[in-house]
Amino acid sequence: MSNTILQINFKFDMSKEEYLEMTRSAAEPIAQFRGCLWKIWLLNEAEQEAGGIYLFENARAVQEYLDSPIVGRMASHPRLSRFSLKTFASIDELTEITRGPVQDIHPAVV
Repeated sequence: MSNTILQINFKFDMSKEEYLEMTRSAAEPIAQFRGCLWKIWLLNEAEQEAGGIYLFENARAVQEYLDSPIVGRMASHPRLSRFSLKTFASIDELTEITRGPVQDIHPAVV
């Protein structure tokens, strides 16, 4: 099985500072989630949009993450809305040329 990329975007209804405070507690559980190799946190303060780009070991790990309490809490938060979730495979040949961080990734031992 190959690595799978997950992209999640959503709108937030709070200040940037409130958003950052709220998400700090999620960083470690995401980092420890089995099958998650990394996450890049996204923020567009002007549009009040945030999200992340994740690299998972495989599609099964993505589904386990989407079914997890981490995502459940996010999806049910009253100040977060308009979620967009997409999964992708990477095009390794082109990603290598542009130095994308997906080559030679080995799953972390959790």
